Amino acid sequence: MTTSSQLVFDPYSEQFYADPHGIYRRLRAEAPVYHHEDLDFYALTRHEDVAAAYRDFRTFSSTAGLDLAMMKRGDPPPKTILYMDPPEHGRMRGLVTKAFTARAIAAQRETVTDLVQRCLAVVDPGRFDVVQEFAAIFPAEIIGALVGVPEDRRQQFREWVDEGFRYEPGQIEPSEMTLEVLLKIAAYCYELVRQRHAQPQDDMLSALIAAEMQRGDRETARLSDDEIVFFAMVLTGAGSETVTKLIANAVAAFAKHPDQWRKLLDDRSKVPAAVEEVMRYDSPVLYNIRKTVKEVTLHGVTIPAGKPVLLCGLSANRDPDAFTDPDTFDIERDHTEAPQLALGYGPHTCLGAALARMETAIALEHLLDFMPEFQVDWDNSERVNTPTVAGWLHLPVTVLR
Repeated sequence: MTTSSQLVFDPYSEQFYADPHGIYRRLRAEAPVYHHEDLDFYALTRHEDVAAAYRDFRTFSSTAGLDLAMMKRGDPPPKTILYMDPPEHGRMRGLVTKAFTARAIAAQRETVTDLVQRCLAVVDPGRFDVVQEFAAIFPAEIIGALVGVPEDRRQQFREWVDEGFRYEPGQIEPSEMTLEVLLKIAAYCYELVRQRHAQPQDDMLSALIAAEMQRGDRETARLSDDEIVFFAMVLTGAGSETVTKLIANAVAAFAKHPDQWRKLLDDRSKVPAAVEEVMRYDSPVLYNIRKTVKEVTLHGVTIPAGKPVLLCGLSANRDPDAFTDPDTFDIERDHTEAPQLALGYGPHTCLGAALARMETAIALEHLLDFMPEFQVDWDNSERVNTPTVAGWLHLPVTVLR
């Protein structure tokens, strides 16, 4: 039950970037444990399998890398939260969880609202690019402020992240431009860490510098500057990219389903449920990658130890065995049927998931007022090409009223 000659899943192809749902639909039905012989990776696409793998870190480990290219090179990944399994992952995660508590996130509501209003106040009220002029702007300000990026550099940081995420179809290894951008980001974060050593402030960088983490059974130690830098890079990049893609995906989904937009116009109390449905229907993450620690057999297919495995959460969220009419966009859906996996599951559930939900909800509330009727210029829209993130680079809309 691996693959047939007619079914080829290339996660770096233009076809996949353009229509991941179509490919995932076939994989769930024909090859729920898919093996790509040339690239030598496996892929899980059904909800039950993906959710179980997210929880089972003893079989599916996060310690080998973020993408297939990193795993193939075999280079040891940096010591940061993305590349850790419990219990070390939990200790590292605990250093920053207080920045994402319900109280801490609620305290950001006024700031998010103000930034959303400021962004919409300067766009053309008749036509604007939802991504470049709105959804990409304010999330970078929010996460940048939390981490400790100065206000006058947050958009520069966002542009670096955007450049670093950009790949061409067929590209597996990062380009020289990507590597140069990553070095720029790292160098800038090193400078920020150096400044916080000298002058601590009320931000995450200063908190990480002051923190101690248990290493091993008893020993505690402070984080190295390298660890803090990588932590800052991960949080700032993920915190801006994920929300940007989620908001644009929401606008695209509502443009194709105007009846659902009208439901929100009639009843704003449905906004939180709408955010949840957008995350399920068109999440910003194509897949996460793990490496098998030991041999495992699923659906008659044995995955050997030491193999990359793509956990396709975007596919799992459209699994008909988990969700009724999964390809239907319905903001009144019963979300107790199954957990949606848009922002991870288990130990690696996204730290900023609640913040992302709040930012997206506030954005939708204001877009309802700003453009109660709109249409997307699909001919001039452009999707992103990245190894793991799904969404739009450009999404121009015309405001009808």
